[in-house]
Amino acid sequence: MNRDVKAVLYAVLALFLLANAAGCGRRGNGKSNGDEGKALVPVEVAEVSRGDISAFFTGTATLEAEEETGVVAKVGGVVSRIFVEEGDYVAAGQLLAKLDDEKIALQAERARADLENLEQEYRRSEELFKSSMISAQEFQKAKHDYERQKADYDLARLDLEYTSIRSPIGGVVAERLIKVGNMVLPNQVTFRVTGMNPLLAVLHVPERQLGKLEVGRPATLEVDALRGEEFTGRIEKISPVVDPSTGTVKVTVEVRDPTGSLKPGMFARVNIVHDVHAGAMLVPKEAVIAEDRESCVFVVRDSTAHRVNVTTGYVNSSHIEVLSAPAEGDTVVTIGKGGLKDSSRVEIVSGAGPETRGGEAPGPADASSAAGAQALAADSSAAAGGDSTGAGRAGTAGR
Repeated sequence: MNRDVKAVLYAVLALFLLANAAGCGRRGNGKSNGDEGKALVPVEVAEVSRGDISAFFTGTATLEAEEETGVVAKVGGVVSRIFVEEGDYVAAGQLLAKLDDEKIALQAERARADLENLEQEYRRSEELFKSSMISAQEFQKAKHDYERQKADYDLARLDLEYTSIRSPIGGVVAERLIKVGNMVLPNQVTFRVTGMNPLLAVLHVPERQLGKLEVGRPATLEVDALRGEEFTGRIEKISPVVDPSTGTVKVTVEVRDPTGSLKPGMFARVNIVHDVHAGAMLVPKEAVIAEDRESCVFVVRDSTAHRVNVTTGYVNSSHIEVLSAPAEGDTVVTIGKGGLKDSSRVEIVSGAGPETRGGEAPGPADASSAAGAQALAADSSAAAGGDSTGAGRAGTAGR
């Protein structure tokens, strides 16, 4: 019986404690909600501006050299000297290496001596034939022997010249495949030379995009190895046939880089511009919020953020074209959007808003807005994430 009484008492005490805790929570929440209505949400802002924005087709490719060759030895021999190393720039016809030419030089000298002897025989036979002292057959034999020896001498001289290994194209030595003392066979690859300018990016474009592209259209390239740098190029050629297995067309983009920063084999992102909107209304990419199929921005007027739905157009790496409100010169929230509702009171902490232009410092923050600063920091760290991605879905990719 005592146990039952104790159980009842414990249950009553537990219910009393839970009711008391719930009452404290309601009182605390009521006070917090009252303070929230008075808090200023800290935000960063930027102005709506006008500018040009482009639409482009985007693809990826590995950069290739337009000119690339393996330099072969045209005769066999032992490597006696090497004049270039990997990474050296060479001109077309420049000497890369030298083979031992002692034997070939002697063979050329013997061929020259035989040629001189047969030339004298030919000249003498010619005089005798004119005097009708020898037959035509003897004269033709002397002429034939002379011409054959002349060809042998020319071949011997050519072999001697071929002991000098020269580059057939201008470019950079990408690979050296021989060492001094190596025995080289005829037609063996000794160096690889790659032309560095221009370079090619080969894209495979879906056939439905073909109508937007034509030879000569400008393109821009970015490579992971050189972040922040942009290189310009142009469409050099478009294949006249569609690959039936993939439904794509081969498009070759040529890029010239006088600085030599680009290298064959680099992975590149290629943007081919196919349309430009001049004087478009632009907002920073991080100002646009994409929710389902709608996009909106917060426009700040008199320290109040108004939610405004927008229709987006082209998109580039930093801005989005808006085809409807807001107007040029309006101030939109870029960072701090996560803590805003329509008609929220805001405090501009940085940016191009009217409260901060002209050297005027923003007013002191309300003491209860400290929690809002945490939302600003969180929104700042995510600015390049969900908002910009959603905005990208709302328009055509742009430069």
